[in-house]
This record gives sequence, C-alpha cells and structure tokens, in this order.
Amino acid sequence: MIKNLLFMSFLLMSVYGTTQNNAETDLVAIETEEQAETFLASKKDKKNKIIVFNEEKHKSILAKELFKLSKGGVKTNRNDYEKTHYKVIDKKETPYYRVSYIYLDGNKLNLQEINSLRKTILMKYQDGAPFDFLAKQYAMYESGKKGGDSGWFKAGDHSFDFENDITNGAYNNEEIFSLDIPETNSYYVILNSYKPKNISEIKVLKIVETL
Repeated sequence: MIKNLLFMSFLLMSVYGTTQNNAETDLVAIETEEQAETFLASKKDKKNKIIVFNEEKHKSILAKELFKLSKGGVKTNRNDYEKTHYKVIDKKETPYYRVSYIYLDGNKLNLQEINSLRKTILMKYQDGAPFDFLAKQYAMYESGKKGGDSGWFKAGDHSFDFENDITNGAYNNEEIFSLDIPETNSYYVILNSYKPKNISEIKVLKIVETL
C-alpha cells in the first residue's frame, strides 16, 4: 500500500511537470502491473502498452531476448527517431494442456448416430489408424483439417467447452475417451495426446520515447 502511494505521488509530480522525468526514470519507479496500468492511463499514448509474451507461441528475436531477462529487467531498442523501452513486470510459469479431439455436432446427428460413429472411430483407432487421420475424416468442425489438434491452452482460457474436464487431471496421458456436453449439443472423442507443460509467460511494459 505504502509503495503504491509513493508511486502515485511520483507519477502525479511527473504528469503535472513539477519534476522532469524521462522514460528511463519512469521505468525505475514502475514495479507492478497495477503501477504500469496507472502509468499508461496517465500518459494516454497508444504506443505505450502492456504486452504478454508466451514462450511457446512467441519466437521472435525480441521475445527471446526478453525471456532472458528476470522480473524487473529492461531492454531498450533505439533508432534515429525514437527509443523503445521494454520492462518485464511479471514472469511466471503456467500449466498448459493440449489434446487431439473429434467434434460431433448434436444439431446434425441424433445421439444414437453419434454413439455409433464414435464406436467406429474408437475401433479404427484401436486397429492402428492415426488419430489425426480420423479427425480429418470424421470431425464436424474446422479443427479436423489440423488433425484435431487443440494447440496449447490453459485453465481459464474458455477456448473449449471440454476445458475443465482436461485441466482437472481426470484422464491419463494417451488415454482416449468419449465426452458429452449436451448443453451445447457437443459430443467428442478426445485423445489426451500431450502431457501438461509448464510454459513461461512474461508481461512487459512497452514505452516509446520520441527523440
């Protein structure tokens, strides 16, 4: 609380011109996401923002350099017109999950047809058919074109209506199972194809300073 009050006092002095501060000085005072949000609200410059980097998704040179920094670390890029400062304000590892799935639409098939189709899919899989091949053949959604790969997701993303069933750890790795979500007329065959993975994420405050 005291730290935030001191930061607010510093920020107000900066905004109203009672003291001269450049971007580097502002960055030193900002230690938390709350302080970063307050700073952004006071400056109202669209170039300044908080960016979230995910180590699995973001592979740019800049992202790789930022992931090497510890929390509080700063990187500055400069050209003839401006300096861009990046400060890591949060860094943590988050469990992510990934499955392969075949979606069957309860709006187009009745439950008897769905269960018959799932039985066929499971038999073919047990006979050696690759799951991605089966997804391309049977999935009633665009994910089938990617072999049913969900990509990495974390609890709370709300990317899939089966999210909670996966993130609560109820199924073993490589386990294949059927899942019904009648509330949305969604029916699945799911292969728990990946082990949970801790993926590093950083929140970075970006400040652009005109030269």
